[in-house]
Amino acid sequence: MKKYNSVLKYIFVAAASLFVVTGCVQDDKYNQPNLDGYDCADKKGIVVPFADVKAKYVPNGEAYVFPEDTTPNNESDDLYMVGYVSSSDETGNIYKTIYIQDALENPTHGFTISVDAVSNYTKYPQGSKVYVKLNGLAVGNYGTLVQLGVKTGTEIKGAVSRIPEKLVGKYIFRSCAPKGNIVPKVMKLSDMTAANDQYFGCLIEINDVEFDARALCTTYAPNGVTVDKTIGEGWANGKYAKTAVVRNSGYASFASQMIPSGKGKFVGIYSKFTTTYQLYINKSEDLKMTNFPRLDGLNSGPCDFDQSMLTPKTVAEIKQLAAGTTNWVQITGDFSLKAQVVANDETGNLYKYVYVEDATGGIRVNMNKTNLYLDSRFRLGKDVNIKLKNLYVRSVNGEVQLGSLFSNNTQFGQIEEAEMYKYFFDSNTTARAVVPTEKTISQLTMADVGRLIKIKDVQFVNGDLGKTLTDGTNVTSRTLEDCSGNTIVLRTSGQAKFGNYVPGSYEVKGGKGDVYAALSVYNGTYQLWITRLANIDFDAPRCDGSIYTPLPVIYSDSFSAGGFGSDWTIVNKVGPNQFWQSVNLGGNGSNYYAYMNGNSGGNIANEDWLISKAVSLVGKTKAAVSFTSDVRYSGNALQVYATDNYTGDVGTTNWTPLSVTLDTNTGGFGDWVGSGNVDLSAYLGKNVVIAFKYTSTTSAAATWQIDDFKIKGE
Repeated sequence: MKKYNSVLKYIFVAAASLFVVTGCVQDDKYNQPNLDGYDCADKKGIVVPFADVKAKYVPNGEAYVFPEDTTPNNESDDLYMVGYVSSSDETGNIYKTIYIQDALENPTHGFTISVDAVSNYTKYPQGSKVYVKLNGLAVGNYGTLVQLGVKTGTEIKGAVSRIPEKLVGKYIFRSCAPKGNIVPKVMKLSDMTAANDQYFGCLIEINDVEFDARALCTTYAPNGVTVDKTIGEGWANGKYAKTAVVRNSGYASFASQMIPSGKGKFVGIYSKFTTTYQLYINKSEDLKMTNFPRLDGLNSGPCDFDQSMLTPKTVAEIKQLAAGTTNWVQITGDFSLKAQVVANDETGNLYKYVYVEDATGGIRVNMNKTNLYLDSRFRLGKDVNIKLKNLYVRSVNGEVQLGSLFSNNTQFGQIEEAEMYKYFFDSNTTARAVVPTEKTISQLTMADVGRLIKIKDVQFVNGDLGKTLTDGTNVTSRTLEDCSGNTIVLRTSGQAKFGNYVPGSYEVKGGKGDVYAALSVYNGTYQLWITRLANIDFDAPRCDGSIYTPLPVIYSDSFSAGGFGSDWTIVNKVGPNQFWQSVNLGGNGSNYYAYMNGNSGGNIANEDWLISKAVSLVGKTKAAVSFTSDVRYSGNALQVYATDNYTGDVGTTNWTPLSVTLDTNTGGFGDWVGSGNVDLSAYLGKNVVIAFKYTSTTSAAATWQIDDFKIKGE
């Protein structure tokens, strides 16, 4: 017989496991599938208590692998956990996980089993007794949650992988006994402490709880996206005494259902990720949360929109309320607005606001919430109903916006997330195509501000060609012009998915075409905000008939090899043992860059050069150099030079300074800024050398980083 610590300590439990359970309460409540024809088995062997399995994993240690079964024809010495399935993945909210507990009622422990299989409810329905063969399985953790799986050797330390689908039946056996009725263990949110971690994986019931105000009038989850909602219990001093996270999958069959807005009973699987206690819903019918008043004082369901009690207003009428004043104006009438969402924050170029539009105009609506596009009310093309009473309008730098007050009613801005349910109501209609208003630059008026605009036949000005849409992570202005020379500003956030510069990111298109964008205004200057790259369709020849093509790269170095090699010369003129290096301080093995820092236990005076090899521009009619830079800490700006006759001595070489765009945000790393295409026409027909000169003083020493170096020409 195999040894498993002291086998004697399990003799009594092993004997108990030989008895076959022949009668459990039949449960038809959950409409589980007919399991006729599925294999079942009642196993003999050594039953290992849940607590002992969990104890095999040592926090911060390696995953523990139970000994393999060396006598497959002898069940009596196999190791088993015996429990009851507490979960069901029938609705799709629980994914590739089987949760079990050690009793149908009043469990003392629960457990999590990670499997690479779906529709587990068809073979292991909720309430069924299962035998989990431990031989060959591993116990480890994911996000501090101890669970069973397999060890492949590719996991991070202490983690386990999912049990492959073809092996699930080898390790998990359903008993031939009828499935029983899992009676949820009654707990409070306040019980969710380390003292009760043994219940992870159990089905629990929590009473007198409610979803917090931020979740009201929203769905469980957006399509295809997993989100967290919060439930709370107790109420004192304007907040819940205790809260917990409810984790909802956008693939669940109930994902598009509205979250219950009352208080009552919540039933779900108890779990944890790192330090956050989590709950998973098996099915929405398990929630009985329809009672009012709520803990927060709400007396009735807030999500029904009754137009009969409201006077409809148009966007133009709302804007008129702020005419002639720069102060905020409160809307006091029982008014409503129905308008279409024409621009949202799906790509991150808009932040915490959307634009809505009706036949009379468009307006910006400010909300203190990110990822508004995931909310069914603010999907592109949807009509949203807005109750206007108690909201505010204000002209902000010339643009009339809709919002609320904050900071003790001293500032105008965003509507708080917890207040959004009071004002925004899903129209429950399908999204309509967003039709832009077509204008030329010279035709734009203040009445167009807030609308989605289409401007035909525009192009980026020559000075923007070769640049990316943004410099770093901040908002950057680029200029569009029509063929008559009229111009308009295009604003792009570096936080947009297409904005922040990374090597190989989007370079502005050099052709001519149409732009689709929300129109704003700032102190009399019209500005455009696109919401996706497809809104810039510039593939036609430019206004002068030319076809712009980016200059081909004839030499490049991203420093990814981790060293400069023979292509670069490092010169240290001033300073002790500090010089340009190729480093990777971010932990990404492929993201090396050139780096110079003049601080070593204090600021030190330095002069250090990084000099490229000579690159031939013979036969070229156009040439440019480009790179990205990142700076942190105050100090001298990096200087960039070019020469066609490097003597080998930086002091005797005739250097020409180049006018380049550099990062100016000294507050942090990571906001790489593109230099743009820096003209090298003075070196056509010659061999050009580029140099970066770093200097620091005893009072200031910046850190400079250079990457994605390219010399281009044709």
